[in-house]
Amino acid sequence: MIEIELDGNKVEITEGSMIMHAAEKAGTYIPHFCYHKKLSIAANCRMCLVDVEKAPKPMPACATPVTQGMIVRTKSEKAIKAQKSVMEFLLINHPLDCPICDQGGECQLQDLAVGYGGSESRYEEEKRVVPVKDVGPLISMQEMSRCIHCTRCVRFGQEVAGVMELGMSHRGEHAEIETFLGQSVDSELSGNMIDICPVGALTSKPFRYSARTWELSRRKSVSPHDSTGANLVVQVKNNKVMRVVPFENEEINECWIADRDRFSYEALNSDDRLTSPMIKQGGQWKTVDWQTALEYVANGLKQIKADHGASSIGALVSPHSTLEELCLAGQLVRGLGSENIDYRLRNAEFAGAEGIRYLGTSIASLSHLQRALVVGSNLRKDHPLFAARIRQSARKGCVLSAINSEAFDWAMPIVNSVVVPASAWVQSLADIAVAVAAEKGIEAPSTGQATPDAMAIARSLIGGERKAILLGNAAAHHGKASSLLALANWIGGQTGASVGYLTEAANTVGAQLANAMPGAGGKSAGQMLSGGLKAVLLLNSEPVFDAAGGPELVHAFNQSQLVISLNPFKANLELCDVVLPISPYTETSGTFVNAEGRIQSFHAVVKPLGETRPGWKVLRVLANLLGLPGVAFESSKDVLDHIASTMAESDTRVKASLLGNQTKAAIDLSPEPCEPVVASIYQLDGLVRRATSLQLTTDARVAVDQQTHEEVAS
Repeated sequence: MIEIELDGNKVEITEGSMIMHAAEKAGTYIPHFCYHKKLSIAANCRMCLVDVEKAPKPMPACATPVTQGMIVRTKSEKAIKAQKSVMEFLLINHPLDCPICDQGGECQLQDLAVGYGGSESRYEEEKRVVPVKDVGPLISMQEMSRCIHCTRCVRFGQEVAGVMELGMSHRGEHAEIETFLGQSVDSELSGNMIDICPVGALTSKPFRYSARTWELSRRKSVSPHDSTGANLVVQVKNNKVMRVVPFENEEINECWIADRDRFSYEALNSDDRLTSPMIKQGGQWKTVDWQTALEYVANGLKQIKADHGASSIGALVSPHSTLEELCLAGQLVRGLGSENIDYRLRNAEFAGAEGIRYLGTSIASLSHLQRALVVGSNLRKDHPLFAARIRQSARKGCVLSAINSEAFDWAMPIVNSVVVPASAWVQSLADIAVAVAAEKGIEAPSTGQATPDAMAIARSLIGGERKAILLGNAAAHHGKASSLLALANWIGGQTGASVGYLTEAANTVGAQLANAMPGAGGKSAGQMLSGGLKAVLLLNSEPVFDAAGGPELVHAFNQSQLVISLNPFKANLELCDVVLPISPYTETSGTFVNAEGRIQSFHAVVKPLGETRPGWKVLRVLANLLGLPGVAFESSKDVLDHIASTMAESDTRVKASLLGNQTKAAIDLSPEPCEPVVASIYQLDGLVRRATSLQLTTDARVAVDQQTHEEVAS
């Protein structure tokens, strides 16, 4: 540690740190634009000039290393004069359009200009104008004349997103940020450039000119999409969600969110929202009140149970539902005497699991791995924020290996890549197990060949200290998922690597904790989707999009007498007899359990739209109408407390369960003929599917083109 004097106070800081780091530790603010704690140091705005004793001129705090006994003054006359001079230069070409700037009210330049800017400019020359650029549906670069060339956006692309989509061309007054060759910005993390831009050069295209920052109220929430459980700040005006930005949490999402977390709010106020209960009569949809709809459903379920037995009733629930909704759906189905409930809509194998299938380590640890093997995942698109963390590890030298059916671009160096059909993944892992056994002189768990690729991966896993074997969405949905897990567990046990699933959805782990899976004698999602049920409850799920069978599943529901959809949107209309509008995550309180097993509860940020009601309330009232016991809950917290009481001690039980990730299944090396079904980045759930701007992105268009090609080929 080194001790310096900062504005008369002693500060101890690690050797190699910069003055800016010492100031942050001491709680002293130094004005800056280009410096960002998550990005490399550029030192190109010079706004952070400070007075260092014995230095001939002011020094940039962000790029000046501390030395023992250094004396720094951040508020001396010399420092303030230097900072004001820099501000004068920054404003030479800046347009005087604060009143109409979309960044007004949250602009770093605007804030600092109040303290360090002059009352008038000494420059009378014409200000430069930068041409307008169109870089896609998410980011607006309409006013690049405001850019101060801090290069935060450029460095973010290179260092966090892994793709240098923006760069600075030319020099001096001709310098400008552009994409080159007229390309769009297509990174799945691109929206973070809007947050880190200190001026109004990069703004949100969907949010543009829709509200002023001081008109918005801010409320915390949790992302309902992938399994990161990113913490959000939802900004609201007149009971309408206007914008979503990250809430900083170093242990989960740091200060970033994925674009689908940021822009999916567009679906919340779309024309596709369902605002009243509806019943299909004579092939026509009729709007009814809640009492009529719920009594219709309750009487229908009672009649079907009497005529066909409880085993003819089942529920297909989405892992994007809250813990409370999943718990009550299970209580309703089981209260009727059925064990037919499942969240694993895209799975091909439905073996019972021992313990909870989860990440197997903390999310934060992904940033510090030395060795990693990823099986069956397009990591960058399936889990953008996990990919960003593993990218940090790769930049520090992590040896990254992958087994996939195609060579995906993860925007990070993959040292060992095995590209084989999904049917050969089990054999590929078996080969790695054989190679590990050969290196350690022990017996392998199955037959295989120690191929050069297998040996390279085995040696990388045996070396190093912090190691992880991560099974992706395709591995979880694979027809031989248990064999993959069994082999991964054996390899992890022999090499000291953690083993876990990246997990697909916001509440995949929560669905397991809520036991949203069939019990003894119950039907799995695959069996229910094959037909045979007389009554089907669809909770937040759209089988045509969310299930492995896809559009062909329409025929499976023809045998059903009653299909009930609980959904925020006009979904499943071709399948259903009753649709009940339930609240999306912004209009209900609830709980998600992320990939690492972290329980995160959230509150509603706006009132329900129209006649929409929270899903847990609808399920509770329906259970009451059916005369089921044990559902007298007054709030979602009561449901959560009930879930906790069924576990010995909630947190202890969760952590103990999460130690599982085990399977005693026999290893089956025979090829699996079916390709695992995985949702593309902007088809994951109903919200992103209905977010207009996300569906205009290159990723969404490529996915649609690929699906069309596959349908034509079949």
